[in-house]
Amino acid sequence: MEPTTLTTERLLMRPFAPEDAEAVHTACQDPEIQRWTVVPSPYTRADAELFTRKLSPSGWQDDTMYNYALLLRDGGPLVGALGVNRCAPPGTYEVGYWVGKEHRGAGFTTEALLAAARWAFTALAADRLEWRAEIGNTPSRAVALRAGFRMEGDQRSALFNKGIRRDTWTGALLPADLGLPGTHPHRPAPGVSGGL
Repeated sequence: MEPTTLTTERLLMRPFAPEDAEAVHTACQDPEIQRWTVVPSPYTRADAELFTRKLSPSGWQDDTMYNYALLLRDGGPLVGALGVNRCAPPGTYEVGYWVGKEHRGAGFTTEALLAAARWAFTALAADRLEWRAEIGNTPSRAVALRAGFRMEGDQRSALFNKGIRRDTWTGALLPADLGLPGTHPHRPAPGVSGGL
């Protein structure tokens, strides 16, 4: 897919570029980002260069991973990152994100997540956007809930991070949750919102 730029009320969301390596390296020194995400720990300058120069561009090229740098529309430093990753079954994508500590609590991540969800449902023909975080990552869960994700439960040993299998919270967002049509019909189970 051709790399795409998105805008929100306050953010410019663009694909990562090699010149972002220093900002990514600096942001990922935050112990909270290293603790709750799958970025390497310790996070080196080489890790940032690999991410911005190789992994992010190749994800766009082979249609498997779409990583966005989150920047303030009026200019300024990197606010955070958001990725939309293809997974099975077809039409299903997983989203992950982090935001720099100085930008937390301002609603930027929720704003970016909603923009990315609308883009995934329209440009990628996604029918399901999944969110997963290690149990205990309350800030990530709060962002997902504010964006309209419906919590679907806990999964034991569902995340492998830094050599340890971890239990996760899981949630999902469907096109209909944002008032958008899906690519394929959805038949909810009886007794589940919309089911008979």
